[in-house]
Amino acid sequence: MKTPYRFSKDSDAEFESILKFRVNEYFRVNNVSKHGNAQLVLKTAIMLSVFLTPLVLLLSGVASNPWFFFGLWVLMGVGKSGLGLNVMHDAIHGAYSKNAKVNKAMGMVLNLIGGHTEIWRLQHNVLHHTFTNIDGGDEDIFITPILRFSPNQKLMGIHRFQHIYAWVLYGMMTMSKLVNDVLRAFRYRKMGLIKSRQEFSKLITDLAIWKAGYLTVMLILPIVLLSTPWWWVLLGFGLMHFITGFALSVVFQSAHVMPECEFPLPDAEGQMDNNFVVHQLATTTNFATGNRILSWLIGGLNFQVEHHLFPTICHVHYHKISKIVAATAREFDIQYNSQRTFLLAILNHGRMLASLGKVEPQLEPAG
Repeated sequence: MKTPYRFSKDSDAEFESILKFRVNEYFRVNNVSKHGNAQLVLKTAIMLSVFLTPLVLLLSGVASNPWFFFGLWVLMGVGKSGLGLNVMHDAIHGAYSKNAKVNKAMGMVLNLIGGHTEIWRLQHNVLHHTFTNIDGGDEDIFITPILRFSPNQKLMGIHRFQHIYAWVLYGMMTMSKLVNDVLRAFRYRKMGLIKSRQEFSKLITDLAIWKAGYLTVMLILPIVLLSTPWWWVLLGFGLMHFITGFALSVVFQSAHVMPECEFPLPDAEGQMDNNFVVHQLATTTNFATGNRILSWLIGGLNFQVEHHLFPTICHVHYHKISKIVAATAREFDIQYNSQRTFLLAILNHGRMLASLGKVEPQLEPAG
C-alpha cells in the first residue's frame, strides 16, 4: 500500500538514534535474547489449558449443572483473552521466538479462537502500528460510526451517550470479527494491502475454512451433542466472546484513546510533524507499570509505549526496557505518558469518551 502519510526524518533524530542504541545495548550487555523465554513457554501452556480444558469438559457432556456449564464458558473467555494478549500477539509481531516457524505456529492460535492471523497482521501490525491515532489510517480508532475515538472524526448526536454504551460494544468486538474479518479482506484488497487476485482468493478460502471450523467446534457440536438446552449454548458462546472482547478492547483502547494522547493530522501533502518514534510516544500511554500480576495476565501490554516503539521485542522484556525509554525521554524532554493504575486508566478512558461525545474537533491539519 502506498501510504498517504510521511513522518519527519529530521526532527528528534538524535533522540531516536540514542534510544534505539541504549535498548539494543541492554540486550547485548546482558546477553539476553529479545524474544520469548521459558517464562513465555510456561505461560502459553497455562493459557492453552485454561481455554482447552473447559472445552473438552463441555463437549464431554459432564456439565449439566448450569453453574458448572456457564462457568466453563467463562473460563474459556478468560483463556481466549490470555491467548490473544500473551501468545498470538507476540507471535504475529515476530517477537515470540527467533524461529519464524515457531512464530507462525503460535500465531495460528488466533485462528483456533475465532480470529485470523493475516487479517490481524494487516489491521494491527500494518495499519494500527504505522498510523497510530491518525484518523483515516488507524482502524483501531474507527470501529463503528457510533463510536467517536478521535476529535478529528464527525460528531453525531448519539456520541453524547458513548461513554455509557461503549462498554457493551467492547464486549461484542470478538463476536463481530467472525463476520468483520471477511469484510476487512475485501477492504484490504481494495486498499492494495492484498496484492494479487490469487492471494485474495487464497485468503478468502482460508477464512471460510477456519471460521467454519471454529463455529462447528464451539457452537454446532455443543448444540448437537449436549443434552443441555440449545439456548444455553448460545448464551455461553456469547458470554465467552463478551469476556474476551471486553478484555481486549479495554486494554488496547485505554492505551490510545486517552486525554493525554495526541491525534495528529498530516498537512495537505501528507507530511507529519513528528518522526515515527516521537509519534508513537505522543499517541500512546502506559498504565499500572508497577503491577506485575496485571502485566503477566495481559501480556505486558500495560507497557504499550515500549510495545509500539519495539514491537518485535517480546513482552517479557518490557518492564526492563521501560526504564531506559522513560529516562531517555526525560533527557530529551519528550512526552512519555503513563497512568498510575489500570482502574485510573479505565476511568480516564471513560472521561475521554464522554468528552469526545460532546466536543466538536478543534484540531487543524499541521502546516
